[in-house]
Amino acid sequence: MWFMAGAMEGAAGPRRGEVRFEAYLDEIAAVLGHASRAAAARAYCTGLLLPGARKSVEPMAARIEPGRVQARHQSLHHVVAKAEWDDAAVLAAVRRQVLPAIERHGAVRYWIVDDTSFPKQGRHSVGVARQYCGQLGKQDNCQVAVSLSVANDRASLPIAYRLYLPETWAGDPERRARAGVPEEIGFETKPEIALGQIRAALAEGVPRGVVLGDAAYGVETAFRAALTGLDLAYVLGVQSSASLWPPGKAPLPPPPYGGRGRPPTRVQRTPEHRPVSARKLAESLPARAWRTITWREGSSAALTSRFAAVRVRPAHRDQERREPWPEEWLLIEWPKGAKEPSKYWLSSLPPRTALRDLVHTAKARWLIERDYQELKQEIGLGHYEGRGWRGFHHHGSLCVAAYGFLMAERCLFPPRARLARRRLATPALPEGFQPRGAPDPA
Repeated sequence: MWFMAGAMEGAAGPRRGEVRFEAYLDEIAAVLGHASRAAAARAYCTGLLLPGARKSVEPMAARIEPGRVQARHQSLHHVVAKAEWDDAAVLAAVRRQVLPAIERHGAVRYWIVDDTSFPKQGRHSVGVARQYCGQLGKQDNCQVAVSLSVANDRASLPIAYRLYLPETWAGDPERRARAGVPEEIGFETKPEIALGQIRAALAEGVPRGVVLGDAAYGVETAFRAALTGLDLAYVLGVQSSASLWPPGKAPLPPPPYGGRGRPPTRVQRTPEHRPVSARKLAESLPARAWRTITWREGSSAALTSRFAAVRVRPAHRDQERREPWPEEWLLIEWPKGAKEPSKYWLSSLPPRTALRDLVHTAKARWLIERDYQELKQEIGLGHYEGRGWRGFHHHGSLCVAAYGFLMAERCLFPPRARLARRRLATPALPEGFQPRGAPDPA
């Protein structure tokens, strides 16, 4: 992993990369308390940023201090797996330092909710279960963590990170005790975890943004309604089967009171007056409803597709309500030449929002995909080998801290500036060193 070279040094320029890194770690260490704990956390973050295929404790110890691998291994293992420190405090310290750097390139525009998975063997690692694994694209044995990130169009940063605990774990006292799951942690769905993270961010005064998420969050009517109750706009993915009232239509009012029993209060449907699926609505739109929109430059070409947006009312269980759900946008992507639409979103952005702005906002969710790609491939987010709740979250927090420094470094410079880069010097590994579990080179 790179640090920026000191090409802009001087009284008025940024400090050298290593000096900036030390100052950054000072703020992280300040919330950890004990000096030895802070020193080990510094070493851990350094190990995460050093080159190397594996970022678990033993290989990092060998890279950081090749002459004292066992001693360094013990200190790194203790700070990540055993030491009692507050993950939220570390993430807040990261946010306080990185957010101003991100805001150099514009105000926060988005809050992105997402989850990421880590394939696992066995059944003893905390939260592991057979569930959908995004990394593999199928049901398999894995852990899943839910996160909230803040972003603008230039940069993004995870500010909350929590393991999803399946019901099979939440209701198993023996497994909970072995993994050190805190008593206050019960079963929550992923949208419920994300909503808790959003409420905490609001309480801490994090600059607001439009909430973005995929269909795993957008299909939850209660999640969308809670965001509206918090005065947060959203653009959230939904499925093609989402039940909607087409433009200009709504459920019928309650039937007239017949004079006996309680007066009817709920809106109604009839066999002739019913909502339709998002897909059927998309297929019914005229050709003039579709426009070709380019939303950003990709690595090799501009990213372009066909989109349409119409005002609809969600219909999920509205026959149990006294009034229809409020109108909102249905945004549809239907690539040219495709047999059917590829994506759908519901959005509570204002009625006069331009189609181009709707598309730009919906597509900004790619930032979290970039974050997770770098966190996993460069920082080693998925490399933790322990089984406990504390270690899983401590490792995640320190990975975000390391990633936050890289994000702050990038924000020092214009997007297309030609910058000299260099790597941190990595000490040579001891002769014959082989991490546990590595194949015998012979």
